[in-house]
Amino acid sequence: MAHPVAASTSTATKSALRKAGLFYFVWVMFSYCTGGPFGLEDMVTTSGPGMTLIYLLVLPLFWCIPVSLVSAELTTAMPVEGGFYRWARAGFGDFWGFLAGWWNWCASFLLGAAYAVQFSDYLGFYIPQLTGWKHYIVSLAIVAIITWINVRGIQAVGKFATALEIFILLPVLVLSVIGLAHWKHNPFVPLVPPHQPPFSVFGVGLALGLWLYSGYEQLSTVAEEVENPQRSYPLALAIVVPMSIAVYFLPTLASLAALGNWQSWHTRYFSDAAQLVGGPWLGVWMTLAAMVTNIALLNGTILASTRMPFAMAEDGYLPHALTQKHPRYGTPWIAIIASAVVYGLLARQNLLQIIVVYNWLRIATTVLTVLSAWKLRRKHPDMNRPFVIPWRRKGLYYAVAAPLIMSAVALLGSDRYGLIWGPVALAAGPAAYWVIRQKIKI
Repeated sequence: MAHPVAASTSTATKSALRKAGLFYFVWVMFSYCTGGPFGLEDMVTTSGPGMTLIYLLVLPLFWCIPVSLVSAELTTAMPVEGGFYRWARAGFGDFWGFLAGWWNWCASFLLGAAYAVQFSDYLGFYIPQLTGWKHYIVSLAIVAIITWINVRGIQAVGKFATALEIFILLPVLVLSVIGLAHWKHNPFVPLVPPHQPPFSVFGVGLALGLWLYSGYEQLSTVAEEVENPQRSYPLALAIVVPMSIAVYFLPTLASLAALGNWQSWHTRYFSDAAQLVGGPWLGVWMTLAAMVTNIALLNGTILASTRMPFAMAEDGYLPHALTQKHPRYGTPWIAIIASAVVYGLLARQNLLQIIVVYNWLRIATTVLTVLSAWKLRRKHPDMNRPFVIPWRRKGLYYAVAAPLIMSAVALLGSDRYGLIWGPVALAAGPAAYWVIRQKIKI
């Protein structure tokens, strides 16, 4: 097997690969981590408007900010294809490295398919006949188109992501400005819904919040495809994290302040809020933006997740065919297409049905990522780290401990479905490792 931090890329492939600069990489990261404010609407009725706004402001301190600091340090120290998978393997060995890669790849299947389905769901509002097999064909077509863009490389992905996000964020900005200009209600009242069970407020709502703020370590998997990753990755994180907080918080605050009807919030409510605040034209624009957001999220998911099977195949855990790179674009096109096939097969799932199981897989991956920073500080203290988590040892303790505490709270607060199927999804990782190790020995 290859060394954990090896990058066995040929000279010919490197010359074919067109890398992304900071500008496009920022939009790629933002489109993967956030996309837009859509998806948080159910938090308002579940956790209450006040608690939702508090979650949106406070959760980053315990989740995406420390994870971003860890990702920045480790990406500058080990800017390799496969990112956090190879960090975990370098820090903790083959078994835990494999689990980081396997859990992440499996989690991407859950989300990638759901984004395609959600796009078709939105399109169904305009084309009521889009049901059954027609709905499925549209989902497959979206997966195929985004796969083709990803095969063409991170530059193509970045340009596409930039265009999508500008279209998405313009109506969000308009809603925020008009809503704040028509402030009539206290958006923090009530803090929590009356007579709501604590589980819904602090369990389901918290799980949605963690999902919204997840993924800031994921683009480390394409570090070798970014110009000067030691500089670009920390800068991109410094730009994207506050952007994400603003895109979640401001339209939510503005809509609640202008309308006050927190009991009416539901999935896709931002379209209703836009229509009530700005008129039918803004409602239609917001609905189109929500539809396009699913394309942006799928675009980023395919980019980030498909480098994982490529790296794992390089290290001997998956079929060697997944290491093949496109002769023209230099991308791991077999790994991209193989992942897209699974997305297509699963493109009948609903996002809300799978988010709890997804959270278990993503949290487990994040825990291994932040622990890798601590382990590699002890194991390789002299490793060159152009970016170091600030505040010395206290900063490292914060970056590691905050996500661990939040992970424990979130998993303990899972609903019955998550408590059953989340551990099952995690247990599939060690089982897969044992099977693959047996085949390697044979």
